[in-house]
Amino acid sequence: MAAVAQESPVRIAVLVGSIRTDRFCPTPAQWIADQAAKTDGVEVDLIDLADHQCPAVLNGNDPDVVLPESVRALGERLDRADAFIVVSPVYNRSYPAALKNAVDWFYSEWQLKPVGLVSYGGITGGLHAIEHLRGVFGEFNAVVLRDSIMFANFWDKFDHDGRPVDTENTDKLATSLIDQLTWWSRSLREAKQRREYPGSGIE
Repeated sequence: MAAVAQESPVRIAVLVGSIRTDRFCPTPAQWIADQAAKTDGVEVDLIDLADHQCPAVLNGNDPDVVLPESVRALGERLDRADAFIVVSPVYNRSYPAALKNAVDWFYSEWQLKPVGLVSYGGITGGLHAIEHLRGVFGEFNAVVLRDSIMFANFWDKFDHDGRPVDTENTDKLATSLIDQLTWWSRSLREAKQRREYPGSGIE
């Protein structure tokens, strides 16, 4: 009987979506990255946008323009990913400008890949940030998961070691999110190998 081929690992990029000083974002980002890293068949790349700050002026997709090193390096990491988890605070009923700028520098890197969203904030838990990000990633023909993780009143939700206080519930939420991401990643990977997507410029 022929051996079953081993599936390639699913590469999940976790984005730290805030670059402000004294930010809280690295805490939930590290937590969800650690949860994903525990999953069989998953490789994790934790990307801090503070390490890849993108210029505010885009290059207009001119292929002859040499990209800034920070943009080029970020693009390579995004391109290698099969799926994304974007972690974002809510700023003034939306998500940070630095996150939008980083997203807008790229196009094909996001296409036909699943995106999971994690947010934190006050009483709404960052709901407004998540709802706005859904529309943005939809423009890339990315698959945004219906389920998300939101930490309302986040200052009470993590201990001094950066771990959620309610580990039982948050572990279940993380497992569900990561399982959905891996399912979509493998399904889209298989679909892209079998046939070309009938969209403009998408393979």
